[in-house]
Amino acid sequence: MEVTVQKTILAIITDDSRKASGAPTFVVADESRRQHVAMVLSRILQGQVHDLGDGMLIVVKH
Repeated sequence: MEVTVQKTILAIITDDSRKASGAPTFVVADESRRQHVAMVLSRILQGQVHDLGDGMLIVVKH
């Protein structure tokens, strides 16, 4: 039997730690670096990246 995680936020990538809570948070100041970190995490976690604007991206599992 395989156990999977679905319908959850797996990671938050932001430029300010005060903007996020409730999931593993990665603080990255540079926008291009933030995009890269989100892409790498999405591959590792097998999730999708969503840009919420204002310097925040989330990796989710649908």
